[in-house]
Amino acid sequence: MKIYPDKLQGQLSREILSLYIVSGDEPLLVQESCDLIREVLKKGEFSERDLFHVDNNFDWQQVTYSNGSMSLFAEKKIIELRMSSTKPGKEGAVALTELCQSISEDNCVLLVMPRVDAATQRTKWFKTIEGLGGFIQLWPVDAKQLPRWIDNRFKRAGLTASRDAVQALVEKIEGNLLAAVQEIERMKLCSSTGRIEIDEVMGGVADSSRYDVFQLIDAALEGNTSRVVKILDGLQLEGIEPLFLNNMLAREIRNLSAMAHKIDQGQPVDAVMRSGRIWDKRKAPVAACLRRHRATDLEQMQSRLLRVDRMVKGLEVTGRAWDELASMVVELSRTMA
Repeated sequence: MKIYPDKLQGQLSREILSLYIVSGDEPLLVQESCDLIREVLKKGEFSERDLFHVDNNFDWQQVTYSNGSMSLFAEKKIIELRMSSTKPGKEGAVALTELCQSISEDNCVLLVMPRVDAATQRTKWFKTIEGLGGFIQLWPVDAKQLPRWIDNRFKRAGLTASRDAVQALVEKIEGNLLAAVQEIERMKLCSSTGRIEIDEVMGGVADSSRYDVFQLIDAALEGNTSRVVKILDGLQLEGIEPLFLNNMLAREIRNLSAMAHKIDQGQPVDAVMRSGRIWDKRKAPVAACLRRHRATDLEQMQSRLLRVDRMVKGLEVTGRAWDELASMVVELSRTMA
């Protein structure tokens, strides 16, 4: 069944389903919905969690084993699958269907994936699993909705922001919701009155190294490799967290990949960028990047980002997260051979 995002908390308070599908391309909204589900499940004594990152080479037998294996202490368990694509392939579709039809009463499956398009929602495997649990589809906050969304986030943080402050933050974050929330949290810590004016927004943005990450991504989109290398050196010296850079890259490359697929299908670039809600001043660098990289290139980068995520979290013992991220950003700025 479909569950609207604003109704999720109410549904969780009434009953816990055996399956939740969280779908969307906005990392913050996906993260917050997943956090809410995990929090409620934890209170319901789901104290164990098996986490799987699903890519093209994933061994689906791992999930079957996880569902069938009993905990040594007979605790309830969350089986969480983070999918890099909404197309699991024939083997994956069968495995997901069988898993969701045979979920142990002591398990709950949390399936996290990019935005599920209408064609995927019509497939047999998806209709089957949606009918067995809850489907939460998260839509991006568009430019018209963004001022109200940011104003509400200020209020959620216990702050009152002037209209100029809200608009300044809208312009600076360019649709990046995670950056908006992080800035609001910073202002909350720094504010002594609870009132936010434009000076607090502009000062924080100017001084925050996080915005160098946005400049890094813009330089990569533009194809300015020398600037990419310079910003990377600065970020490494400042000790920027690899996980933050990885999340920002994942968001950008996921969006680029979705647009590249549409272009490969023959859709005009301008129409694709309109549907992707690309801001006017970013259209030229985004278009340049899409001319350099095909969808297959970007899918490979998504798989590498999943591996970096595992490195940062200690689930991957080989490789260095920072080196892999730096290599990927440089590749994004260049034409693939």
